[in-house]
Amino acid sequence: MATPQVTTRILRRLLASGVHGRAERLLARMAPADIAPLLSGLTREEIASVIDLLFRQRRAARVLRELPPEMLPEIFDAVNDERLAGVLHRLEIDDLLEMVEWIPEERRSAVVGRLPDAARAELEKAELYPESSAGRVMQTSFVSLDEKMTSQEAIDTLRARADDDESILYLYVIDEQRSLRGVVPIRRLVSAPPARLIRDLMIPDPVSVQPDADQEQVAQIVARYDLLAVPVTDVDGRMLGVITVDDVIDVITEEATEDMYHLAGLSEDDRVFSPAHIAVRKRLPWMLVNLATAFLAAWVVGLFERTLEQVVALAIFMPVVAGMGGNGGIQSLTVITRGIALGEIEFSSGLRAALKELAVGLVMGALTGTVAAGLAYLTVGVPAIGTALFLAMVVTMAAAGLMGAAVPLFLKAVRLDPALGAGVIVTTFTDVFAFFSFLGIATLLLDHLTG
Repeated sequence: MATPQVTTRILRRLLASGVHGRAERLLARMAPADIAPLLSGLTREEIASVIDLLFRQRRAARVLRELPPEMLPEIFDAVNDERLAGVLHRLEIDDLLEMVEWIPEERRSAVVGRLPDAARAELEKAELYPESSAGRVMQTSFVSLDEKMTSQEAIDTLRARADDDESILYLYVIDEQRSLRGVVPIRRLVSAPPARLIRDLMIPDPVSVQPDADQEQVAQIVARYDLLAVPVTDVDGRMLGVITVDDVIDVITEEATEDMYHLAGLSEDDRVFSPAHIAVRKRLPWMLVNLATAFLAAWVVGLFERTLEQVVALAIFMPVVAGMGGNGGIQSLTVITRGIALGEIEFSSGLRAALKELAVGLVMGALTGTVAAGLAYLTVGVPAIGTALFLAMVVTMAAAGLMGAAVPLFLKAVRLDPALGAGVIVTTFTDVFAFFSFLGIATLLLDHLTG
């Protein structure tokens, strides 16, 4: 298959020359996931032409689903309200809900108003669920069976629904009140004798979630029980929908992106294709926070101005202590944040994890401090500087490991995102502590440094 750059060039040439038949055949040979990146290199008019060609193939909705969210407003701008509504109503309700949120507010009601009544009613119902909840990512289309059915009758039901639902992974057994009774894996159904009853094939009391459950909790359940889909039920056990593994992967990606961005002090709206003015607006607040913390570290250094005046060589090694402490803190922070995100650590077990990170910091500080002290002696030939550097590395790395564990655990305890601003807090602490410990120890050893 041609690379995206080459394909974009060919596609633009075909559109410019009016050879839309060849362009349509080119798009027909490509998967939706490969078409989506190409749209970022097209003009507004070219995008409209491509959407028109995809609409004929009934593939426009699947291509839009593969696009980075920040590109959607630009794509939507190239399509009129009626055509956009025609594309969106082909989506599953979870994808439709996400797409609608990216439509500019001044157009949203007009586009939603052109959706079929059933799709609009389902959308309004989905919007009632909390943000980042299971109800927001579930599909309301699923295959249900009666436990009195035979396996052959169930297969006939499955065949009748196959063209309408491309994501059938499990068959769900419900009763007259729509209460979930069990689940039948496809493999178990097709390998069973035709006369076998569904009640004998089903797995009773399957794992399920409620619609207000957090998306991250759903992802943990899928990983823990090796599931391909999770049923969503209300408080009375009635079946509402299904969350499939592809949606779970999207949730995992979204949560990982959120944690990664928060650790770096970034907003989730700041993406590759986001306009520059949005990126500046989202990044500036955290950069100002970083600027304030940098001045805090500078103030600590200023406390030891007389020591630096007498032993200028100390300035050479200040970045060493601060850099190593920052790296150690971020390593500890990453390990603990990941453990919290995957449900491996609760606050009750956090003390043991924090003590482990403290121990790791002590050992790493002693080992790297020994190397740093030796290099400092070879550089300036003053044993006392090497001693100060060694001691500062030990206490700084130990404190960095402890803070890297304690900050996310504390944020978790007060019901905040463990990654929210944790990177800034930990690096600020390690910088301040590194400068204070190194210059403080050097001040205590000043007679040996100047003697």
